[in-house]
Amino acid sequence: MNDTLSQLSDVLAARRHADPDSSYVAKLHAQGLNKILEKVGEEATETLLAAKDAEHGDDKRRQALVAETADLWFHSLVMLSHLDIDHQAVLDELARRFGTSGLEEKASRQSP
Repeated sequence: MNDTLSQLSDVLAARRHADPDSSYVAKLHAQGLNKILEKVGEEATETLLAAKDAEHGDDKRRQALVAETADLWFHSLVMLSHLDIDHQAVLDELARRFGTSGLEEKASRQSP
């Protein structure tokens, strides 16, 4: 999976400054962070709705959830790219959390 993320990250970087008339990624970057965030929010909502449908759904509904999750991840990677944050930082953060209880990790982030 890391190879896929790395390949996608390379494509996103290459297309970031491409012609917005010929590249969806370039168009999002040209429209700015607010548009990118709007897309992340839209895809998050669509993913949530697809998850509800997939809970007791057939293979078609489960595949729809996979597709919506891919859209959410894609737009999240565009967001990170726009902010000059390498996707590896997210993977490193997930790796850092291995071996730590989710409850403990969450408690460590809460303010007193």
